[in-house]
Amino acid sequence: MPASAATAKIPRSPAAAAFSRRVGAAACVLPVIALGLGARFLGSGLAADVAGGVIYAVLIYVLATFLRPRAGHVANALAALVFCVFIELLQLTDIPTNLAASFPPVRLVLGTTFVPLDLLAYGLGTVLALGVDLVLRHLLRARGARP
Repeated sequence: MPASAATAKIPRSPAAAAFSRRVGAAACVLPVIALGLGARFLGSGLAADVAGGVIYAVLIYVLATFLRPRAGHVANALAALVFCVFIELLQLTDIPTNLAASFPPVRLVLGTTFVPLDLLAYGLGTVLALGVDLVLRHLLRARGARP
């Protein structure tokens, strides 16, 4: 058998690629949550607020990728950004505050106060998550593993 035939890459099925992508996203969830909680409880000031927004958007991108592993990278980034903006705009109502009064951990997920700067942080976080995902995809493909 020629060497090229022995080292030829066998294409992965779409189902296998989706499974691999879902597993990768699942592996990122807890570390991203830990980073977000660290920013929330250990940081202070504007930098911590922006970092929290960026990390929140990264988490939403990771969750979108987990839930929609066959969707395109940009589609998941847009879905994450739309979700984050929706949550921020929801803070213009009393809904998050009322929910947080009933169950305080909701405050960590929905927030309670509209902050326009958070919209920029969500954009940055979404772009960051998309960029890291694309770089990892490129590196994995270069090594012969197709995500």
